[in-house]
Amino acid sequence: MGDPEMKLLGLWCSPYSKRVEIALCLKGLAYDYIEEDVQNKSPELLKYNPVHKKVPVLVRDGKPVAESLVILEYIDEMCKDKPSILPEHPYERAMARFWARFIDEKCLPSIWRAFWGPENEQESAGEEARNNLKILEKELKGNKFFGGTSIGYLDIVANFIAYWLDAIQKAAGKEILTKELFPLLSKWKDDFVACKVVKQNLPPWERLVAYYQIRNEAAKAARR
Repeated sequence: MGDPEMKLLGLWCSPYSKRVEIALCLKGLAYDYIEEDVQNKSPELLKYNPVHKKVPVLVRDGKPVAESLVILEYIDEMCKDKPSILPEHPYERAMARFWARFIDEKCLPSIWRAFWGPENEQESAGEEARNNLKILEKELKGNKFFGGTSIGYLDIVANFIAYWLDAIQKAAGKEILTKELFPLLSKWKDDFVACKVVKQNLPPWERLVAYYQIRNEAAKAARR
């Protein structure tokens, strides 16, 4: 059981929810986890996140914090006696925030469109996604992680690219991120997923692939 003063409303397949779980685990913080059904949202979720009505929501002492990027910073500031998730230097912290927004506002939307956008737009969206990933790959700068030698804020934010994207590619039968095109990102995602803290907070692989296979078939049916 976790600390009853802190609970996380999440979803097993959500990379945004898993970001928070990884951060909490890195900080060694105890919490209670509540699995949500996004098709039948609980009164608790609607109460604690009435604006977006989405997971994740972290509740501490009855006070909710929503949106994964906001929650990650909250966790970091709340627990300053543990190693920091964000870089210590103000400029590096600002750059980490910048690239986190790049991932959420540029990389992920282009990837979604490449797989589930209008069929006549998927090829161009795939090219856009690869261009965005090339830009992101340069930020590794020869380091093991975006955070340097250890997992940090930007690595956690990029968890979708490290794990979920492979599941989507397998389910859809096409690739955007390959070792040939993205050697640094490929090495990074292998190292990221291999970390114990990360591995124990990832959804089951086969279940995730099956989930996206169903989603892929539904998208195809909708376009007929």
